[in-house]
Amino acid sequence: MNPPGPETFAANARAALADQALRGALRRATDTFAERRAAAIGGVPDWEELREQARAIKAHTLARLDHYLQEFTRHAEAAGTRVHWARDAAEACRIVAGLAAQHGARRLVKSKSMATEEIHLNAALARDGAEPVETDLGEWIIQLAGETPSHIIVPAIHKTKESIGALFVAQLGIPPSSDPQVLAAHARARLRRHFAEAALGVSGVNFGVAETGTFLVLENEGNARMTTTLPRVHVALMGIEKLVPRFADLEVFLRLLPRSGTGQHLTSYQSLFTGPDGEREGPRELHVVLLDNGRSGLLADELTRQTLACIRCGACLNACPVYQQIGGHAYGSVYPGPIGAILTPQLSGLERAGTLPFASSLCGACKDVCPVKIDIPSVLLELRARAVEGTRTAPPRRGGWLERLTWRLWSLLSAGPRRFALAARLARLGERLPLVRRLAPPLAAWSSTRELPRLAPRSFRDGHRRKA
Repeated sequence: MNPPGPETFAANARAALADQALRGALRRATDTFAERRAAAIGGVPDWEELREQARAIKAHTLARLDHYLQEFTRHAEAAGTRVHWARDAAEACRIVAGLAAQHGARRLVKSKSMATEEIHLNAALARDGAEPVETDLGEWIIQLAGETPSHIIVPAIHKTKESIGALFVAQLGIPPSSDPQVLAAHARARLRRHFAEAALGVSGVNFGVAETGTFLVLENEGNARMTTTLPRVHVALMGIEKLVPRFADLEVFLRLLPRSGTGQHLTSYQSLFTGPDGEREGPRELHVVLLDNGRSGLLADELTRQTLACIRCGACLNACPVYQQIGGHAYGSVYPGPIGAILTPQLSGLERAGTLPFASSLCGACKDVCPVKIDIPSVLLELRARAVEGTRTAPPRRGGWLERLTWRLWSLLSAGPRRFALAARLARLGERLPLVRRLAPPLAAWSSTRELPRLAPRSFRDGHRRKA
């Protein structure tokens, strides 16, 4: 299956808006997460202080990322971890595929990792003859369906239990069922065999600690722990932005991430790795692949740099009115929602993803829920300006003649109070004539998916004059 790309966002969004089953599943799931988040943070009196502390830690780390990467590498290698550097997706895939070939690992198990989705690792491994198996239940479901994740935390958020049941019948040959417990039991039985047979396990990384060379993997199912202990080789893919300076810094993020992401007080499984421990338990070899893939290019600009502070909690997706209506696949990127609307254009280029910064109502809900206080609306506006004005890497975004005419007319009418007052009177007159909306293409396009706000019967100035 060839998923849609960010270049076709407008068409993707229109198709998603027409899918009532998708919109129902999204609304139920995002509402549930929002309610759980509100309940979880309600009992944390220092919530805002924690957010500010996390923001400061991330800002400090990103400003000195080169130093902390060297420190992490030094301590990780001293503990026996083999550290690899990947400049881009292709190099990261070559490193992992090379390790698999070196150890004769034809079957690999993978725990949930957005970084591996970003570099399309599964496809690269399959081209080399390996068989990567996703072991997170949501990731396994979309792997069976031949799809990409629709959410950062819940990859199969767009699926109903009925659609998953039908998928399992078609792909696994099980008796028809839509009972979640029955479906989970079938998944568990299949995946346990893969854990036992795999020679290499691949995981992501939630946080790396420069002070000790440690990295942390968080999960709720136990599959990541099986992936990182049963195979004799463990390969962890870590975006270079995932570092924190000190081990003590983890406490701040461990209080923020689960509450923001799933509404939990604590993630079920927290696995810390500081070198291999193959003599007693776990893999005999531990590898960390440090992934750049465009991240270092974001560090020079202080405004856009904060994009890299994201801890992948998914809270901004759950709060976003745009994501709630169209889901993740419409964005054409592994990173959907508000964070994807600013991250993807910076990693992939505005020439490919220049429409995504416009996929926002700028309501600010994403900024309000972000646990590390990323100012997503400000970054969206900056990227919009770059897309319109053009950059060294992207041509200017030119609207059609009608769009240009509309903005020139708006500029003319807004240049003076009398002109603006006249325009307002004409707008009130046009509001009473439905035919005007149908004949004016911009109004027709706007009102086809939105409720056009009604103008006040008279302006504030008119009311003020009458009272005077």
